Formats: sequence, C-alpha cells, structure tokens
Amino acid sequence: MKKLVSLFLALVMMLSVMSFAAAEEPFVLTVMLPDFYPTVDFQAEDNPVLKAIEEKTGVRLDIKWTANSTYGDALNTTMTDEVLPNLIVMTDGRGTTMINNARAGAFHDLTDYVKDTATYPNLAGSEGVYNNISIDGRIYGVYRTRAYPRAGIYYRTDIAKEMGFDKEVKTLDDLTELAEALAKYSNDTYALNMCSYTEGTINVITVAFGAPNTWGIDENGKIYPAHQHPAYLEGLSWLRHLREIGGIDPNFATIDSTQWDNIERTGKAFMRFDCMDNGYRQQEWFEKNAGVTEQIFQICGPIAKADGTVSVWPQNAGFSGEIVVTKSVKEEDLPKVMKFLDWVNGAEGQMLVNWGLADVTYWLDEDGYRLTNPTSGEDMSLQVQTIQHSLNQLGMNLPGDLCVPLRQSDLRLRYAQLNQELAPYAVSDPCYPFVSETNVAFGTQLKQILTDAATQYIAGIINEDELKAAWQQWYDEGGALIIEEYNAAYAAAQK
Repeated sequence: MKKLVSLFLALVMMLSVMSFAAAEEPFVLTVMLPDFYPTVDFQAEDNPVLKAIEEKTGVRLDIKWTANSTYGDALNTTMTDEVLPNLIVMTDGRGTTMINNARAGAFHDLTDYVKDTATYPNLAGSEGVYNNISIDGRIYGVYRTRAYPRAGIYYRTDIAKEMGFDKEVKTLDDLTELAEALAKYSNDTYALNMCSYTEGTINVITVAFGAPNTWGIDENGKIYPAHQHPAYLEGLSWLRHLREIGGIDPNFATIDSTQWDNIERTGKAFMRFDCMDNGYRQQEWFEKNAGVTEQIFQICGPIAKADGTVSVWPQNAGFSGEIVVTKSVKEEDLPKVMKFLDWVNGAEGQMLVNWGLADVTYWLDEDGYRLTNPTSGEDMSLQVQTIQHSLNQLGMNLPGDLCVPLRQSDLRLRYAQLNQELAPYAVSDPCYPFVSETNVAFGTQLKQILTDAATQYIAGIINEDELKAAWQQWYDEGGALIIEEYNAAYAAAQK
C-alpha cells in the first residue's frame, strides 16, 4: 500500500504543479486563522510545510494567528483595519460580523466562481450547504466541511463499570443513570466535563429532550425560538440537577475551553457532550501517554426519549464557518486566489494543509497508514505543533477527505458509523438560510442574554422564574422582531 500511496501523491503533486502558471516572484497571500496552540511558537521562517506549499503553487502564505478563545473579538477589531488580510476564516458564517461586512462590500462575491465547476472542480461542494451560508442569495465564502452531525456524547466506560453501570446507553433514563453513577465516584471528580463554552453542552441535551435546534416550526407553520419549547427547560433542569448532586464542577463557567481536554486527561471528569471524534482522540491520548491498552471510552449511539423518538443536535450544518476573500485582493487577482483555494481542496493541498510533510509532521507505517508519531515511539507532538500549528484551519475538504488514512481503531470506526447512523435524527435549524435584520444588528447581544441566563440557571445562581424573566427580556429587547422577521422570510420561501 505504501508504494501505491507514494505513487498517488507523486501524481497529484505533478498535476498540481502543472495547474499553476510559473512565476518568478511568489504571490503573497495574507491569511487570518484561529490558533489552537497559542502557547506554542509557530515556526514562520524556513517552515518546511509553507515552503512546500509555495513550491507547488507559487503562493507564499503570510499567516496572522489569533487565539481561538478570543478569535471573535479579534475578528471584529480586524474588520475595522484599513487593510484587511486577503483570506479570513469567518468562524460564524451566519454571525453579525459576517453578514454586515458582506453587505458592506468587504468581501468578494464568489457565487460565480464556486459554480464554475470546470475551472474550480474542487470548490463545487454541496448546493445545500452553500445555500445555508448564502447572504441575500449570494455566496461570499467557501465553507469548511465538517462531519454531520458530529456532536454527541462519550464517556469513560471503565469508571462507569466501577460505579456499577455496565450497559449501552439507549435512552435518556440510561443517560441519567450513567451521569448519576459517575457523579458519585469521588468528591473531587465530576460526571460531566463542562467549561465556559456552554452552548454545545446545552444544545446536545436540550435537543436530546426534544427541543428545536435554535429555531423551530410549530404545528401552525410558525417560527419560534428553541427556549419556548418545554424540552429546552427540561434539558437545562437536567444539567442543573447534575450540578446540584456534584456531577458538574460548580466553577464550570470560569473554566477556559482550552482546558477541556486536560480535565479528562487528569481524571477529573468522565463524560462530555461535544464532538464525538474527541472520544477516540482521548482514547488515543491515554494509549500513548498513560499506557492504556484497553478501550476505556465509548461514544453513545441514538438516545431515545420516553416516546421512543430520537433527536440529535448537529454540531454544525455540514460546515464550520467559511473562508472569505476580502477586497484587499484586486479583482484581477481573484481567479488566482480561487485557483489556490481549489488546490487546497485537492489531495495534495489537503495533505499539506491538514497534515504537512511525511517524516516531519506525520509518518507512515509499514502498510502505508498515516501516523501522528514515528514508529520509534518518540513523541513529536511539539514539533508538529511548531511547524504545522493550526494550519488545518485553512482546510475545507469539499470533495471529502482525500488524505492518506490513519489505521482505523474500533472507536474511530464507530465514530464514522455513528455519523451515518445519527444523521437521520439530526435536527436542522430552519432559519439557517434566512436573514433577520434585527438579528444581524443585535443578535450577538441578544443571544448573550439567553446564554448567560441558561448558564446561571444551571449554576444555581438564578431560579426558573428569573430564567423566564431573562427570556422575556430577550423578547422585549429585539427577540420579538427577530421572530417576526424570520416568519416573514420563512413564509416567503414557502411561496
């Protein structure tokens, strides 16, 4: 297989070089990317991966890294600069920053480019997902593909068995039994790993109880916000109960999301509502760093409500943000930039952006499977973080994953299977394609009212009446207009 992989990579590299016109001077692209390793210094000079990208494409990347935990604030500041980066990862494709700046003309309209499949075959993507990120019917970015539905629940089976829970989680009652068992493990450990990023955890459990995904449609065909559904409060109350019995760190709201993994790795919490793929990543970390030889993590399958139905919150709508081309790129250079983005989506581009170079940031075993460390067992993670850093944030993978595969563990295979098994139960947001002017203008502030209230309710700072008072505040300060505008847009679309 190794020979076949090498031949394949050589072929795509040769074709890629032929697709770019030779240039004496490199074409420099400034790029703003989220940084998931802010404490590790990125090797900008003589970076072998960046050099390889330049050799293959004639494009030199000048990257502006911004810590993921503060990326939204930094993005808002950047958008006020006189000269913008050429390429920017917009992590919230439906957020105020994206919509306002697209309408203000800060980004190139890419509609005709992504539809030109003859010239840019790797940007074709999904028509449905492109529709989800469209603004006023136009496309201003290339979306970053994500597994769908991806979100779910995973937990430590060894700790669960030790606490007397040794069965598959099939119902919400099973989940409650599991959580309460894990909560009793010790006084200084917790059942559920929660941090300051509460949105994902809340969405997983409220949708599992039957609430809509952000917005719902009632029996009369009217749009309404998720918190108006009784199941939303049920989900919040489930988390509140778990916190009350010691199953959630009472200081969860102050724990930075960068510590999320470490909480599990130090044995402080045993279950997480998050991206399912973190389940196998944690398993592999324990195998590599703690000498674990058995599978100690499990990813939950469909979890049924009392009526037997299943509903799943998708961590995304098939994408996680998008990459925009700002007007700092001249119109005559736009085809060159789009050709580069097309290349990034091809096999060679995917390998370099997502994994880097063989024997530098990834390795191959005797069968040609990709390894994250050499077979010698030496830990090269710091070298990978220094050279490769978070360059995968530039990845889009529209044609699917074309990278050299890892050897699949049982848990990785389960993750892939669950993405297919859970997809029919994924609850979509019906308002994704629509724009509410009030939401564009005030959505971020209004959403914060709901997020803060939910967090405070779970933490026991406010009671149910005070929670509902916050919902009324949201309604009075603009929520009512958002509901009205989404209903108008939905009704127009039905016609």
